[in-house]
Amino acid sequence: MRIVIGSTSPSKVEAAWRVLQRAFPGAEIESLEVPSGVSPQPRSMEETVQGAINRAKAALERYGAKLGVGIEGGVEVTPYGVMMCAWVAIMNRDGRLGLGSGPRVMLPESLAVRALAGEELGPIVDDLLGSSEGHESFGTIGLLTKGLLRREAMLEVAVVAALAPFLSPELFDPRKE
Repeated sequence: MRIVIGSTSPSKVEAAWRVLQRAFPGAEIESLEVPSGVSPQPRSMEETVQGAINRAKAALERYGAKLGVGIEGGVEVTPYGVMMCAWVAIMNRDGRLGLGSGPRVMLPESLAVRALAGEELGPIVDDLLGSSEGHESFGTIGLLTKGLLRREAMLEVAVVAALAPFLSPELFDPRKE
């Protein structure tokens, strides 16, 4: 089975790879750059989900994969404040789609204002951490939780959630047993 992760971001690739190798032992797993088709900093849940779907679809179609995986981070305005979010989409050639998200976490106003103005969270976090790769290893979630939860671990949860329709297909469409 060939699985293509539509990203070359080290933390996204590592998170997806860790989960996919457990779920599908022996699968050929690759990571390739594909466009998200959304703004560099998605600013709604809908735009973030669409970016993940676009990446999964492009990975599936462009590279002949059996499964395409798309991961997209974004921010969303809620009645409780601006939240960071990460969404994963997994698609197969039969049209099955799995969606999963990581935890949503409130952003402090200083980060929220910049992200809503279109700045990407990654460079903002890098600036705050004083490291050009802080967003990859630590992430916004690592910054906000003082390292209790790091980006890669958060993304692993989202990948597992998006796999649900592929791991338990009989529960998602009992007529296709």
